[in-house]
This record gives sequence, structure tokens and C-alpha cells, in this order.
Amino acid sequence: MPYQTLNFEITDNVATITLSRPDNANALNLQMAEELHAVSISCCTNDDIRAVILTGEGKMFCAGGDLHQFKDAGDEKEALLLRMATILHAAVTRFANMDAPLVVAVNGAAGGGGFSMMLAGDYVIASSKAKLVSAYTASGLTPDGSSTFYLAKHIGLLRAKELMFTNRVLTAQEGVDWGLINRVVEPDDLMDEAISIARKFAVGPTKSFGRLKRMMQTAFSDPMESQLEKETQGIASMMTTRDGPHGLEAFLNKQKPEFEGR
Repeated sequence: MPYQTLNFEITDNVATITLSRPDNANALNLQMAEELHAVSISCCTNDDIRAVILTGEGKMFCAGGDLHQFKDAGDEKEALLLRMATILHAAVTRFANMDAPLVVAVNGAAGGGGFSMMLAGDYVIASSKAKLVSAYTASGLTPDGSSTFYLAKHIGLLRAKELMFTNRVLTAQEGVDWGLINRVVEPDDLMDEAISIARKFAVGPTKSFGRLKRMMQTAFSDPMESQLEKETQGIASMMTTRDGPHGLEAFLNKQKPEFEGR
């Protein structure tokens, strides 16, 4: 289906989602939230997709919510934000629960909702020109898009509060130092590196990746007994997949496994 606020393409089992409102700093509006939700469903249900890249077109990754649309909503501001956040959060939930790893390629500034979406990545690579900022309280708002779930897990509660209360801007390298980003590369190398990483994931054991993602979501919240039970069920369930027994056989025979993602 055609999209107005993003581009979506699939090549070699890698889906690439490119936020495409470059003249509006790739800001999130209602239509973009709806289209992100639509592609998140595709990423969950298309067995050909075994890794996903999320990036932005132009100089910015995503500046956050489209404040002009919020203002223009008049007396319907609350209803608009309730609808938009609900749809965006449904998309973030689908990305978190899909089997395919999500690689976020931060090509420029990531603020507000863009900052939150970055935090939801399974692997984050950024341009050396990227800037990171929570930004919500600067506009009298509170965070959405999953940052209150992920940020403290990544960097600890005090530092998370610091970023959200002060709206301190971090460079890409500071993002690495703080534990928000995996790697920083030069701008011209960003997509080549993101594609390389995604392709490595795309030839991996996709069902194993998916189970791992879902187990890690409760690493900071569930008691040990509950987490160990999830590990028990998870590793046992891999024997019902094609790739689990194949991986064992390949390892025992000192062969390179050829995973099929099923």
C-alpha cells in the first residue's frame, strides 16, 4: 500500500522503514502514527521479514510530535493526543514483540517521540552528527512512545530523570557513553552499516531472536523464579522450531548453520 509519511521496502529479508516528512523534521503526526502501525503489522506477519531498519529521511531522524497539528486541533487537542499516542504505542508494542530484531539508524536529531522510538530499538547505530534529547517537558508535556519504559533500563533512574527534567542534549558519542547507542559511524556510512547489521540478523535464528526479545522485556521487573521459568519454556520451545535442532546439529558437526527463521 502507498504511504504518505514514510517509505517501506523489503530487500533480502530486511524491511526498511524511512520516516519521510523531511520538510517537517520528520515530526510525528496522526497519519505517521497510523502508517507506523500499519507497517508494524506487516513486520509481524510477513515471514519474509527477518530484520527491520528504522531511519529518517534528510537531516533529522525525528523531532518528535508535530506540535503544529496539536495546536491546530483546538478544543480537540486531548482527543487527538489520546488517539495518536494509542496508535503509536500499538506500533511500538508490535515492534517490541515481533521476532525480527529492530535496528534503529539515527541519521540526525532524535527528540521527543523520535528519542523514544530510538530507545525501543534492539540495536541502535547513529551518525556522528546525531543529537539526542527528551524534549517533552520543554513543551510542558510528559513522555510517550516508550521512553519511560526503556530509558531507566538503559541508563538508570537518576540519569533518566536528569534527561527528562533538564532536556539535556547528548551528542551521539555521549549516547554511546551513557548506554543509549551501540555504535557511532560517519554520516555517509550510516545506512551501509545499518544494512550490514540487519542482514546479519536476517540470516540468524529469527524465532530465537523473538523469544529473547520478549524475555528481556521483563529482566528488570519479574522475580527470578518467573524469569527462570520463561527461560525454561523458551529454550525448550526452540526444539519445536526448525532452526533450533538444526543449530544443534550444525554445532555438533562443526558446520556453519543455515538458519531459515522458522
